[in-house]
Amino acid sequence: MSEKLGVMVCGHGSRDERAVVEFQSVAEGLRERLPHLDTEWGLLEFATPIIRTGLDALLEKGVRRVLAVPGMLFAAGHAKNDIPSVLNRYQAEHEGVQIEYGRELGIDLKLIRAAGERVEAALETSKTDANKHETLLMVVGRGASDPDANSNVSKVMRMLWEGLGFGWGEVCYSGVTFPLVEQGLEHAAKLGYKRIIVFPYFLFTGILVQRIYDHTDLVAARHPDIEFIKAGYLNDHPLVLDCFAERVQEILDGTNNMNCQLCKYREQFLGFEDQVGERQESHHHHVEGIGTGPEDESKSAQHEHTHDHDHDGGHSHDHGHTHHPYPHADHPLGPKSMKN
Repeated sequence: MSEKLGVMVCGHGSRDERAVVEFQSVAEGLRERLPHLDTEWGLLEFATPIIRTGLDALLEKGVRRVLAVPGMLFAAGHAKNDIPSVLNRYQAEHEGVQIEYGRELGIDLKLIRAAGERVEAALETSKTDANKHETLLMVVGRGASDPDANSNVSKVMRMLWEGLGFGWGEVCYSGVTFPLVEQGLEHAAKLGYKRIIVFPYFLFTGILVQRIYDHTDLVAARHPDIEFIKAGYLNDHPLVLDCFAERVQEILDGTNNMNCQLCKYREQFLGFEDQVGERQESHHHHVEGIGTGPEDESKSAQHEHTHDHDHDGGHSHDHGHTHHPYPHADHPLGPKSMKN
């Protein structure tokens, strides 16, 4: 009798319950695409179920070989350190259980097509007669302390810019690195384009996506002569679900390798040389499962004053761990919380 396989979709988590619902929808969509495999899901922080709960559910169904995939666009600290740490610890505590870890969604033509459809749909809401050559595309990434992940946002932007034929393209980030959304949009407004499309390259909604839209409204109010259009994020686009299913199949095929050639933990990356060989550990055990749900409100409130957790750089916390200092914490276009 062959061993029973199961799929574990590992997400970040959010205090915004809408984001949790959207993540669940993606996990259920993946379950429909892989009916021959038991599929569960869990979150790293700020919401339930946590990853361990999903793994427990798979074990209760008799699964002993788990195919785990990170529900993230790019491989930064969460995909490289935090999730693997949780999975490794769980495997060590459960004899006979094998957990194999897949790669992030990454740069994938299916995702580029899905992103293009979101941008094109936003264009259809335009109230001006500006053409594409008079339009600037602003792609907003999440932002990370990992330059490899940040640079991928620029590649996505270029592929959309060139593929859709906009007059210009720019990139900004919701946190951690630079330029931030407001500064990036203010710069874009000076370039003379009649229309600016703001596209959050995110899988799900949440506090950060709402903040992107809020900053867009703020800058738009200062520049009434420019039309600002807020495009939708990726969410459960069918091509996103196809990409997740492909990542699971890669584990089975043995082709599930992350891009280690540009990993700051393995190579001497310009400006991040001191992070080579850092220990792999999760910084999120203290916020597993808090933030949503009535029973967790008090815990969330207690945590709120010390840990905003937008990952705005090398900040330290009162609860016993520190993130590695971001080397450009003094950049004038970076988050204020980086400037401790």
